[in-house]
Amino acid sequence: MNNIVNGSVTSPAGFTAVAVPAGLKKEDQLDLAFVVSERDCACAAVFTTNQVVAAPVIVDRETLAMNNTAVRAIVANAKNANACTGEPGLVNARETQRLTAVALGIRPDQVLLLSTGVIGVQLPMDKIRAGVETAGEILQHKEAKEQREERGREAARAIMTTDTRPKHLAVAVELPGGGLVTIGGMAKGAGMIHPNIATMLAVITTDARIAPDMLQTMLGTAVHHSFNRISVDGDTSTNDTVLLLANGASGTAVADEQSYTLFTEALTFVCTELAKMIVKDGEGATKFVEIQVTGAATDAEAHTIANTIATSPLVKTAFAGSDPNWGRILAAAGRAGIPFDQNQTSLWIGIPSAERLQLVAQGTPTDYQEVDAAHVFAQPEFQVKLQVGMGMGTAVVWTCDLSHEYVSINADYRT
Repeated sequence: MNNIVNGSVTSPAGFTAVAVPAGLKKEDQLDLAFVVSERDCACAAVFTTNQVVAAPVIVDRETLAMNNTAVRAIVANAKNANACTGEPGLVNARETQRLTAVALGIRPDQVLLLSTGVIGVQLPMDKIRAGVETAGEILQHKEAKEQREERGREAARAIMTTDTRPKHLAVAVELPGGGLVTIGGMAKGAGMIHPNIATMLAVITTDARIAPDMLQTMLGTAVHHSFNRISVDGDTSTNDTVLLLANGASGTAVADEQSYTLFTEALTFVCTELAKMIVKDGEGATKFVEIQVTGAATDAEAHTIANTIATSPLVKTAFAGSDPNWGRILAAAGRAGIPFDQNQTSLWIGIPSAERLQLVAQGTPTDYQEVDAAHVFAQPEFQVKLQVGMGMGTAVVWTCDLSHEYVSINADYRT
């Protein structure tokens, strides 16, 4: 597996993209994006489990129930979530789908939707209509490979809201028999990020040929080990969506067990890297922290403990203040609802590629030096490992600190 420099959703063969300023953001910024395949795609999707669901999620679920074998395009807008907008919001979502189909010369049921931004505000359909028409006109012109790649990166910028930088990458994978396939992805998310099936917006493309049912299984596995292992603030969005399109343009199929394994590993890598980018760009974040829990009875129980630590406001503010207040970590683990013996717990902290510092052994503080612990917590990236002594279950979750800047960003988000 090889990383593609500056790769994006347009790195796989047969995909293109376009991003335009539709006037949803301020100052003529890119805010509407198309991702388009030149041929029909199998599609897999994972959506939010929040009971309050945005119109584009409802429409995408309906669309994929009818057609998950011939999807051709995704249209995404920023600054407006089209969530909690009632029947008018559904009408506007379906109209966006129709307008995009007309602009691209395809059917409405071949178009999927993504929206992100403020909740409870109707889409400004005059701006959406003009933006869709402009994007469609741009896509009528043939483009050089270099321009196609740049358009993929522009699409990643267009879906940003409070993100400070675009999130995209691509990898090439050699499958058995010499077939080379590419997987590209982009994501957005910086706030309202918490693991619950999907935790932001992501589009993943591949030129491999894969049956829809197999594609869905692969995506479920990849999301479970990536997007479901991150948290910025503990809030799950109304719009969380991950879409995976496979158009088969490479001519290489994922059809045997070895190919399945290799492709799933590569897909999980892409999702994991995008997930880490989201945490590192968390609203107001200054620290990227990996939480490892080992010794639980099961992997699921380890995940629950790690997730509770990762979302604890007291733990996250200690991270922000570079305060190695490890008692907060154990206290958070203890309220996770998973039984363990506190006298069997051990805790380490460390910097990647350096020896870990043990703070707790068998439930008792070690004779570590406070200055050494504070040095670790002051780093922009560090690891926390908790061993609970109950079994072989393990899990990793990625989180960030909770800073004053997070409050500032979200106190006036709508202004």
